[in-house]
Amino acid sequence: MSKSDELFHNGHRDRLKQKLLNGKLAGYEKLELLLTYAIPRRDVRPLARTLIQRFGGVYFVLCAPYEELLRVPGVGPGVATIIKLFHQLSLVSYQERAEKGQYLSDDKFIRDYCRALVAGKPVEEFHVLYLDGNSRLIMHEVHNRGTFNQADVYPREVARQALSINAVSVILVHNHPVSDNSFSYDDAETTSLIENCLNMFGISLVDHFVVASNGVVHSMRATPFLNKSSFFK
Repeated sequence: MSKSDELFHNGHRDRLKQKLLNGKLAGYEKLELLLTYAIPRRDVRPLARTLIQRFGGVYFVLCAPYEELLRVPGVGPGVATIIKLFHQLSLVSYQERAEKGQYLSDDKFIRDYCRALVAGKPVEEFHVLYLDGNSRLIMHEVHNRGTFNQADVYPREVARQALSINAVSVILVHNHPVSDNSFSYDDAETTSLIENCLNMFGISLVDHFVVASNGVVHSMRATPFLNKSSFFK
């Protein structure tokens, strides 16, 4: 890099930092600024654009598995690590708020949290959020990881765990890695079985969320076409 190029890139990065502080930084520019800390002496704009094009958006870049990031030309362990660190820090912030306040009763917060937990995962994962009487998070559990279109669920284990930590209610979360669809009827049946097990111990099921491959979060409670007469009473 010539001296003039170096001065240009340093100036560009300073402008990005100032735009961030002024609240005027676009999403793709935020990714670009993040990459500058992993690659201090190279123009990272082309790489930022490549990542967004490859994964379909900034959010999906952050959620992408470490191994998938490494397959992108120009991405080494340092870049992949800082991207995953940023994503993990966002999960920590969600969990801390969920533990300390009644955020899990807020629809936007819980949808964003679900998306942060499982969006972009290469296989189906089933997560359980265990709540206390004030809708605060007691524990987040990865109940199971499966294949690209299935993850086994054990309703009695969900109920047993809830009982063992004195949970008052439960939120279920899973993803559809290769489908933009909402809930299947198998999902509805599994939800009903879990709800029945929880009811035996006086524990309520708040909702079941699925995160589709396009990042859309669906609520089973709000899904009109399913027969939900046996649960969410």
